[in-house]
Amino acid sequence: MKVLANDGISPSGKQKLEAAGFEVDTTTVAQNQLANYIKENNVSALLVRSATTVRKELMDELNGQLKLIGRGGVGMDNIDVEYARSKGIHVINTPAASSRSVAELVFAHLLGMVRFLFDSNQKMPLEGDTHFKVLKKNYGAGSELKGKTLGIIGFGRIGREVAAMAYGLGMKLAVHDNDPNPVELTIPFADGQSIKTVITPVDFETVLKTSDFISLHVSGAGNALIGKKEIAMMKDRAGIVNTARGGIVDEVDLIAALDEGKLRYAALDVFVNEPNPAMKVLMSPYTSLTPHIGAATMEAQDRIGEELADQIISLLK
Repeated sequence: MKVLANDGISPSGKQKLEAAGFEVDTTTVAQNQLANYIKENNVSALLVRSATTVRKELMDELNGQLKLIGRGGVGMDNIDVEYARSKGIHVINTPAASSRSVAELVFAHLLGMVRFLFDSNQKMPLEGDTHFKVLKKNYGAGSELKGKTLGIIGFGRIGREVAAMAYGLGMKLAVHDNDPNPVELTIPFADGQSIKTVITPVDFETVLKTSDFISLHVSGAGNALIGKKEIAMMKDRAGIVNTARGGIVDEVDLIAALDEGKLRYAALDVFVNEPNPAMKVLMSPYTSLTPHIGAATMEAQDRIGEELADQIISLLK
């Protein structure tokens, strides 16, 4: 049985599939050529990340050939999931594999923002030898994360990883989730020990009004959760981190709030027009930016590949 990993798969995942008797094809096929390639090469399982979409039209054209569609990662916005399942196609993803990596990126951005690293790393190579004292003064108004309130919107696996790290830095938490029930959070340590605490979600407006920083961890690409109205409720000079989906934060309203000084900084790993983000977002002096790399660590890629392999073997072998 042939598996097409169109957006790639880790060597460990590939090896696990091959050891179970699957043929793994890692060719990257253009979207408009995908149906023909799958038919011509007798592919039974298609694995994607965020680059490839699997819509109703593709499934119809393949006329029942696909037995499984796998998404390496959490969200499945690029797959018509319910339609696939109505056609008897298995649809799988790896919701837990990348949580740690995304959470660490959140804090890479947070720590970089409060100490202006995103700006300093650009200006030091250009001006460090001529304006050292000026830059030192400009970046001398940084702040610590300890004691600040981190608002987390969406308290699933990634949101909980972020919360555990926030506790380690001495931050306070304000959490909102569609499920209002209290959550027992485990905070692990490197020596195998852990502590537990209980977090009770609060309403959306409370998170907006009380947080020094807000980190977003919800699905729903293109549906703006944070716009002009919500930004107006936020603390003056607060910060936003979006590692979830492009469009959850209205980018026009965000840049306006940054330019006006309502917000102090924003970190974006996802964008409305990927892979062509708006120039105003890219050029803003108040934004810390990464090119959708939340799950892009070697450890996460290994976990994703192996978790996909385990599920494929279980379902198709």
